[in-house]
Amino acid sequence: MTIRMDQLVRAISSALDIVEGELLGASTHHGKRIAVLSAAMGRKLGMDEQSLSALVTCALFHDSALTEYILAEKEGSNPALKLHCEAGQRNVEDLLYHVNIEGFVLYHHEQADGLGIFGKKEGEFPEEAALIAIADRLDVVHHFQRVPFDYLPEIRDEIMRETGTRFTRKAAQAMLDILTEDMLASLQDERIAATAHEMIPIWTADAEDRALFRLAELSAQIIDYKSIFTKRHSEEIARRALLMGKYYGYNKDEQMELYLAAAFHDIGKLAVPSAILEKPGKLDDQEFAIMKDHVRKTYEILKDIKGFEYICTIASAHHEKLDGSGYPFAKKAEELDFNARLLACIDIYQAVCEARPYHAERTHEQTTPILYDMAEKGFIDKAIVSDLDTVMHDYAKAANLPTQI
Repeated sequence: MTIRMDQLVRAISSALDIVEGELLGASTHHGKRIAVLSAAMGRKLGMDEQSLSALVTCALFHDSALTEYILAEKEGSNPALKLHCEAGQRNVEDLLYHVNIEGFVLYHHEQADGLGIFGKKEGEFPEEAALIAIADRLDVVHHFQRVPFDYLPEIRDEIMRETGTRFTRKAAQAMLDILTEDMLASLQDERIAATAHEMIPIWTADAEDRALFRLAELSAQIIDYKSIFTKRHSEEIARRALLMGKYYGYNKDEQMELYLAAAFHDIGKLAVPSAILEKPGKLDDQEFAIMKDHVRKTYEILKDIKGFEYICTIASAHHEKLDGSGYPFAKKAEELDFNARLLACIDIYQAVCEARPYHAERTHEQTTPILYDMAEKGFIDKAIVSDLDTVMHDYAKAANLPTQI
């Protein structure tokens, strides 16, 4: 099994952009634009493909700690931007263990004059962080997805004015070299996906690559942190799926397919407003329609990733029912393979046992009768429910679940 990691990272970044837009009013496709600008500047500075891949991945994930930051606020703490940078750096470190990326995300809010978050001056933080910083700043201020071309001279004047104060000299010159009308045109919403495809280096991984496993963990965490009520949902489902894969004797590739489908199954929820995710009462018809649409969005986000074809099929079937009453595709039993049925059962198990706005946390003994009832009604696979009951009985606490393939 070989996965196009660059495509997967871009997909996750797109989902993060949705969260930024909802919670912070950030411009659309922000992460992709920062990555494209960073890649262009990196090439201008003569970086090799491996260094470019590291820079671009950090650029795509420079705001990866956003959902964690928002959750901390919801829980009553007062997170500082410094913590956002620190958490973001931790998120990317294990993804790129083969290259040194120390400080690339940590220092992406530093300034050349030392007036940034950590007080680092030009020369005291990596130039890669300076490239991400200048791209981030300019896109946030000027909204490159729609800035008029005749505004370009003013942007260039701003870069020159702030060289040596906000921007490092090398980063400012690289940006001046690549920021043309053609570049601005390529950053617009209708073109940014194609531009990112062209500009971002190809990066692949197989089931043995720990970067793939770490990316799945990170993505599950990002998804879960969108809501205080689901902050362990995807992580727990992924770990339970891994345990079931081991129980069924799956090989490493098969375990990884199931684990990835579980980790990414709710990525479409990043597009669901927090007010709906955290509503304490019953959703009205319109709200429920929006909630149900998260599965279709999961499909749309994952469907074009090479190596993810089967994973996408499983992930986007987790709300299907054997009698055809599920969503979004109303598939029936004969259209749902074993892993699709398995993930659906695990998802229900986790949703039933964890605390939600509309019910308290439940024990294993309180959870399984609900699943058996659904199986008797023909909604889910009774044999899988029985296996799940057997395996999860001894692993009711998350601390006992496996964390590695």
